Amino acid sequence: MRWRICAAAWLLCGTSMSPVLADEGAADTSHLRVLAASCAACHGTNGNSVGGTPVLAGLMPAYFVAQMQAFRSGKRDSTVMHHHAQGLTEAEIALLADYFSRQPRVTMHAPVPESN
Repeated sequence: MRWRICAAAWLLCGTSMSPVLADEGAADTSHLRVLAASCAACHGTNGNSVGGTPVLAGLMPAYFVAQMQAFRSGKRDSTVMHHHAQGLTEAEIALLADYFSRQPRVTMHAPVPESN
């Protein structure tokens, strides 16, 4: 099931990933794109959530890693993040932490409904 979510997210968002990935090796880039695209499904492209979920862009790597470890261990409650965190290796968490730390934080606003 997880691979289907990753594949769908990559297809939807994978082509819009940051040029930062171009600096990585080809194999690492492909793997990182899939991992980051899985996050993008909820946390927005390049970690810039539109609302409802935390923004990952610009987070300090140590903070990101600590939160993922807390999800893995159950110290931090979540509806789905504990499943995602348990499916990642320490190396993958470190890759994601580095990737999101290098993404610029973009302030986004959800559209405001028009009043009639």
